[in-house]
Amino acid sequence: MKKLLIVLCLLLLVSCSGKKEEETAEKNELDLIKEKGYITVAMEGTWRPFTYHDENGTLTGFDVDVAKYIADYIGVDVQYVEGEWDGLLMGVASGRYDMLVNGVGATEERKKTYDFSDPYAYDRSVVMVKEDNDDIKSMEDLKGKKTANTISSTYAALAEEYGAEVTGVDSLTETIELLLAGRIDATLNAEVVYGDYVSTIENAGIKIACYTGVTNDIAIPMKKGSAALVAVVNEALAKAHSDGTLSALSMKYFGIDITKK
Repeated sequence: MKKLLIVLCLLLLVSCSGKKEEETAEKNELDLIKEKGYITVAMEGTWRPFTYHDENGTLTGFDVDVAKYIADYIGVDVQYVEGEWDGLLMGVASGRYDMLVNGVGATEERKKTYDFSDPYAYDRSVVMVKEDNDDIKSMEDLKGKKTANTISSTYAALAEEYGAEVTGVDSLTETIELLLAGRIDATLNAEVVYGDYVSTIENAGIKIACYTGVTNDIAIPMKKGSAALVAVVNEALAKAHSDGTLSALSMKYFGIDITKK
């Protein structure tokens, strides 16, 4: 009888422990965000017009407003965390940040590591050179040339694919400085970023050498296994598409609508 009681007690303990583990597991990323009352959004803060600081030092940009829309849809505040690209990606993968909203290309390789939202914008990429550089007129001309981009970006990967030697940098500003100083031959970036740069910098000194022929889906990476969070983010983005918010934000920051493929 005593042995039977001991066995029953052990079974009850295992059952209770299992229930507690199930309850903890049921608290997914979305539940935890709602509990704490804010969503942590990572971004560089140096990539105009996606995420940058205005003349007053205030963080602003297309993706800043997109993140705020998503937070409002969920019903929580948004906490922006700025940092360097590689560190931000690792932070999302580890769960330190809830998501990265920074014009991120949803590549097949990245999808192995992150859960992505549906695309909310589309990025036509270009090759930028100094105004007096006529050596690069096609992607094939990148072979043997020096370029610069954040090292894990889709732009860096594409440049390497065409035989360029890629230097890792932390910001667009640093990239342009290297280009104008003649330390690199070219850089790849979004067409809208080029347009914004030349429209705000007098005598910018750069030009588009060619289009890469690649259009990237821009989406939001989250930690792998974040199904509930991905679902609500997709709901928010679908609403932002249908009510015209995304198109309006695109026109505000880019002067063109990049939300339609």
